[in-house]
Amino acid sequence: MPLHHILQNCRSSYPNIKFRYTSTEEIEKIIKSLKTKNAHGYDEISIKIFKWSAPFISSALTCIFNKSLEFGSFPSRLKYLTVILIFKTGDKLNISNFRPISLLISVSDMFEKIIYTRIYAHVVLHKILSNEQYGFRNGLSTDNASYTLIQEVLSAMNNKHTDGGIFCCYVRPLCKPQNPTVQIRAL
Repeated sequence: MPLHHILQNCRSSYPNIKFRYTSTEEIEKIIKSLKTKNAHGYDEISIKIFKWSAPFISSALTCIFNKSLEFGSFPSRLKYLTVILIFKTGDKLNISNFRPISLLISVSDMFEKIIYTRIYAHVVLHKILSNEQYGFRNGLSTDNASYTLIQEVLSAMNNKHTDGGIFCCYVRPLCKPQNPTVQIRAL
């Protein structure tokens, strides 16, 4: 049960995460995994250039990333991003008809992947997420969440138990909803 998991986790503590250093092999693997695209951040260096030069720059990037891991900080200059507006539909004079896109520099994307792999491994190793957490987990999706929900409801009905749920629907998740509503109903 999710509530049981939450209460159990509030009573226990988890070990601190220790970020292990990266290697040139990991950096080259990350560069190869990045989607090749022409878009770039303020540095104007596309992922194509990183892929072409990976064998020559992976040692320098490894040194930068390991220093960031050692000192627990990331260079401020690498945090900058470029925001562009993509037109959706409708009146081009109405700003709500545009979708903002943030373009980080590729080095930031690489460091994010390094941090993500370490945090994700820590979370999995110490079983920090409940089994009912389906988003952002490898091999799980909303299909798994829907299946589990249906099975739980059917089991409650078969055992003549009362079951309930709270369902929220956000039509425009990145914008402030015009008329936010929450539906509550017994199942």
